[in-house]
Amino acid sequence: MLKHWLKRFAYFTTVLAIVANVYIFTYPSLFPERCSWRCAAQRSSIDATESLSVFERAQFYGQRYLRDVKDQLLRGSVDSKAEENEPSDVHLLALGDPQIKGIWHNTPYLSRLDIFGNDYYLGHIFSMMKKRLNPTHVAVMGDLFSSQWIGDSEFYNRTMRYTSRIFKRNTSQLENKRKESHDSDGQYIIKWYDFADDLNARLQKEPKDFDFGYEDVHSWEPANEDYLFINLTGNHDIGYSGDATFQHMARFEHLFGKDNYWVEYDRDTDHPWRIVVLNSMLLEGPPLQQQLVDRTWEFLYRLFEQRFEGSTVLLTHVPFYKKPGLCADSELFRYYPHDFEREPYKKNLLRSQNHLSQETTRRVLNLIFDNNKPGIILTGHDHEGCETIYNKNEKAGDWTAAKAVNSTDFYVREITVRSMMGEFDGNAGLVTGHFNIKTKLWEWSFTLCPFSVQHIWWFTKVTTILSGFLLSVLVFM
Repeated sequence: MLKHWLKRFAYFTTVLAIVANVYIFTYPSLFPERCSWRCAAQRSSIDATESLSVFERAQFYGQRYLRDVKDQLLRGSVDSKAEENEPSDVHLLALGDPQIKGIWHNTPYLSRLDIFGNDYYLGHIFSMMKKRLNPTHVAVMGDLFSSQWIGDSEFYNRTMRYTSRIFKRNTSQLENKRKESHDSDGQYIIKWYDFADDLNARLQKEPKDFDFGYEDVHSWEPANEDYLFINLTGNHDIGYSGDATFQHMARFEHLFGKDNYWVEYDRDTDHPWRIVVLNSMLLEGPPLQQQLVDRTWEFLYRLFEQRFEGSTVLLTHVPFYKKPGLCADSELFRYYPHDFEREPYKKNLLRSQNHLSQETTRRVLNLIFDNNKPGIILTGHDHEGCETIYNKNEKAGDWTAAKAVNSTDFYVREITVRSMMGEFDGNAGLVTGHFNIKTKLWEWSFTLCPFSVQHIWWFTKVTTILSGFLLSVLVFM
């Protein structure tokens, strides 16, 4: 009798495991238009299904799912190729605010397991998107980690997990950096005072001694990967300007690279475009380290002086100014109180913000989108995600946020990428850039590909393990 019921339970568990695994490894095929680059998705099928019955719709979506799964198995990726003599499309995968947590000596074992699983949950999302889409660029929109209030060694440990578990990247460079910069116990430590001295020296020179620009870079490590990997600074990585120290910035730049830079592509052609990476954490204040803010504004002035004539993709963490009601986060600025005794050196400094201020928004957009060429803005910070249109008044130099285009001068769309964290359904943002040879302009589109809450991923792993165990037990009964 026991064997009979065990066998039935084992078979039931196996069926659940198979169904769950099929789902987590084919979920983009449930939303092929949202989970494919614009040109690969063809036309939308939403209008075509409105007149269908419930049964016909189920049949339509089922056939679409199976057709897309078949495409994946046969071709490996749903991709589009540029026509002959046309510039290749830009395929940028944007991932919002992963915020991975850390493990401490007093962390409960159940929490440790949850953190361990969350790394691989996030890694599953990236692996599925990478295999399916073969992006040209991958950008993580800041807040890589859950807190900036961690020591150098913990920052390094999370960087290693982030690099190896989520993005499956080579960690040899990180390991070499730890060997070059460690304490007596072999733990990673950053020599931030060297960073501070170097920054001060560069700011004092005229012209200021910074190199912000790159040209036609398609990968930082061409031997290991075929896409450009971009990591933005977020408030949980370096803090807001009232918190950000030389130490915060030194270790971020040492392990992740520059916080402000541009990459220009095909500048001397009829289809130039660029990526601008902006550290919006260090634009406003009052700041703790004014030099860090000065460097960010120096970057923007240098960018403006480039007089670039192409299209711009702006990547930054904090969204631009907008009136309440347009997105989940409303305007908010908080400052440390004047009687802040715990850390008196932070009195009256900027403590947090939801958006950039209206004046900073105006200045930044005018410096970056001065040529009025089509572009797109990607931000993070607001985990719910949002889409906003910034309409420009050319005469006044002002920008107004709205849900629709109402400017005859120029406008640019800001996409706040919904978080890839489990409680927000594990999203991935897809930006497609296509050069229209008739208008001689770049056209930018965005779709959001959702996965599922993290519990589905956990359910799949648990049922798979349980199924294997039960089937093994049956073999020996």
